[in-house]
Parts: sequence; C-alpha cells; structure tokens
Amino acid sequence: MNQIKLKRIGSQIAQELSNICAIEAHDSILKAINITGVVVTNDLGLARVYFTSMLEMDHKKLEKELNDETAGYLRTKIANRIEIRHTPELRFVYDNSVDYGDKIERIIDKIHEKDGE
Repeated sequence: MNQIKLKRIGSQIAQELSNICAIEAHDSILKAINITGVVVTNDLGLARVYFTSMLEMDHKKLEKELNDETAGYLRTKIANRIEIRHTPELRFVYDNSVDYGDKIERIIDKIHEKDGE
C-alpha cells in the first residue's frame, strides 16, 4: 500500500485515540497515557500505538494491561470513527524516546556542571 496513505491512516488513528483517551475514557490508565505515534503495517492488519505515561508503573505491565484489557474497546471506537474497510488490531508499545531524551539532557547538564568548576 502507498506509504503516504499508511501515514495518513496512522495519523488519523493517533488523533482519534488521543481524543478518546483524553475526553471519553473513564479508565484512569487511559487518562494518564499520551499517544506519541502510530505505525500501520502495509496490509492494515496491525497498528503499533506508541505511548508515554505519567503513571509510576512498570512499562511492560502497562503495555500488557493496555493490550489485554483495552485494545479491543479502543479498536471498536476507532472503527466507528474512521472509514476504512478493515480496522487494524491495536498493539501498544511504550515509547522510550522521551526517557532517552531526558537521560541525554541530564548527561549534558552534568558535563556543563563539571566545566563550570
């Protein structure tokens, strides 16, 4: 499938998931996550949903809970909002890029502190 179309579908799914989590969700876990991106496979069978969380919870446990407990509910909501023939299965993956960026920033700050001494 055309890469531009896949990116557009991924963007639509990310936008709708963000709206659902921020506005409609009653679950505290869904309220506490931020969708950072969605990557859709060529056959539209799977959408990897990248997220970050403000919860102090193990990332693997959070991924498991989202994938087991809420992925079906969110897929149904997405199917009602986006007009595509087959709504992809949602697989939640914790986005480490924010944590990695924070780690790099702390290292840079330490280097600047040592240079100031």
